[in-house]
Amino acid sequence: MSPKSELVPFEYDAQPISPQEVEVRVQYCGICHSDLGMIDNDWGMTTYPLVPGHEVVGEVTAIGEQVTNLKVGQRVGVGWQSGSCQVCHYCRRGKEHLCVVHQEETIVGRHGGWADRVRAQSHFAVPIPENLDPAIAGPLMCAGTTVWTPMTHYGVRPGMKTAVLGVGGLGHLAVQFLAKFGTDVTAISSSHNKEEEARQLGANDFIATRGTDELAKAANRFDFIISTVSADVDWNEYIAALAPEGRLCIAGIPESELKLTAFPIIHDQRSVSGGRAGAPGDTAAMLEFCALHGVAPMCEQFDIKDVNQAVDRVRSGKVRYRAVLAR
Repeated sequence: MSPKSELVPFEYDAQPISPQEVEVRVQYCGICHSDLGMIDNDWGMTTYPLVPGHEVVGEVTAIGEQVTNLKVGQRVGVGWQSGSCQVCHYCRRGKEHLCVVHQEETIVGRHGGWADRVRAQSHFAVPIPENLDPAIAGPLMCAGTTVWTPMTHYGVRPGMKTAVLGVGGLGHLAVQFLAKFGTDVTAISSSHNKEEEARQLGANDFIATRGTDELAKAANRFDFIISTVSADVDWNEYIAALAPEGRLCIAGIPESELKLTAFPIIHDQRSVSGGRAGAPGDTAAMLEFCALHGVAPMCEQFDIKDVNQAVDRVRSGKVRYRAVLAR
């Protein structure tokens, strides 16, 4: 296997399960753009052969001798992170996703969920609520927690005026969460093509940016904007759309460096922050919220044998909005 090459069958022998690990029989696994980034070695940290997949849903089939929080037969999900040191300042505070000693990623230096089995520290195998459809739960393990975590960590609350930049794999979930939180949510996209769908997901308003002055007219409006896009935009336009003390959260990875004018940020005490997949506790809370409030990713399902067809569809941007492999 090499960057951008077709995926082919691969077998490997797993080492004996460690005391704190669980082994999960994979039933469903999403296809995330981060999987494509690892396949293509976009970030220079891929080792081949690579088994991608970090939006796993499956059944626990084996547990290490020190595992007490899970049992064989339990349905769980595994996301981008599969382990941490468990002892540093951040791990002890329930922020394992910020571990400064050892963050073990599910597909970095190890094999992921496009396999029949995957392993993780038991703490990172999060139980799936019984009333949550396992066939669509996989994308929540990455895309869902990526937008949920900054919303909850940065204090988004009912009544706020919020906006989502990009109505895609991340953004369509962000719109749903913000609507269910009780915020006044606006969806932002390059054109009005997705307006009807965004409103069905819970958006109260819609802004198209290409060839319009709609974003300029929203100056000083939003308490919280979350960007879910990978394209470069004029970030200063979004800073201008923030209310005083508003926050721009960047959850998608732009192609280029951010270019920001400092004065509007300083003058109105605005802030720019990062957003990423959360700790196991964040993900567990997000899954329970989804089960209770009916938040669900829009998915296209593929049989695992059609993985290359599915990957091509994701690469082309034709998937609405997440792809899931099923076994």
